[in-house]
Amino acid sequence: MDSENPFRLENETALITGGGTGIGFGIARCMVKAGAHVVLVGRREAELTKACAELGSSASFVAQDITHFDEISTLVRRAEMSAGRPVSILVNNAGVHLKKFAADTTAEEFQTVFTTHVLAAHVLTRTLVPGMVARGRGSVLFTSSMAAFMGVPQVMAYAAAKSAYFGMVSTLSAELSAKGVRVNAIAPGWIFSEMTRKALDGDPARKAKIMSRIQMGRMGNPEDIGWAAVYLCSTAANYVTGVTLPVDGGASVGF
Repeated sequence: MDSENPFRLENETALITGGGTGIGFGIARCMVKAGAHVVLVGRREAELTKACAELGSSASFVAQDITHFDEISTLVRRAEMSAGRPVSILVNNAGVHLKKFAADTTAEEFQTVFTTHVLAAHVLTRTLVPGMVARGRGSVLFTSSMAAFMGVPQVMAYAAAKSAYFGMVSTLSAELSAKGVRVNAIAPGWIFSEMTRKALDGDPARKAKIMSRIQMGRMGNPEDIGWAAVYLCSTAANYVTGVTLPVDGGASVGF
């Protein structure tokens, strides 16, 4: 950490799930600019390779499906070997989207969304936290969503999964903060990404309603989330834990 700039992330290693594209890549880009080494995790090796080529020598990747829970310990070992030092920041960002009315959502579809967002995040967290506690420092960050704050139609499984992060953040913070590990979440609003595009394609009325809610009059960029993530994982936020920070251009308080 640069004593002259508490927002810097020198000597930090951030493992970012879903880090090859969208918001995850925006977080990775900003953390690299802040001085961290990032390890991107995802299923698509081609996307991860492309992302690391753009990020440069401060980035590496592990291609692995985080829902294969019995392989998480191996994932962590590979990540730390690629970075050459322990993971000090975990960003639970990976997710899948499902646009369906609640009555049409099957139990299997609901479970798939929940497994990726909630169960995989739990397994990764419980795997990495002991090392953070032993070192007396660390940061765990969850990417939640404004869908956890407001009623958005056709995203019940997604909203339920993102809402689960509230309880995970508050409980983990209560258990870990006195041991030097801070736990927080970001709740992005509507951000330009592939997931957002899929959700809004062919639905101009939905897009118009969304834009009418955003007080700043525009969707955000992945880096808008990335810089908020840098703040929450830096010593500038040394006394911030257990919070979910909306980064939404004012959508959650929009008229």
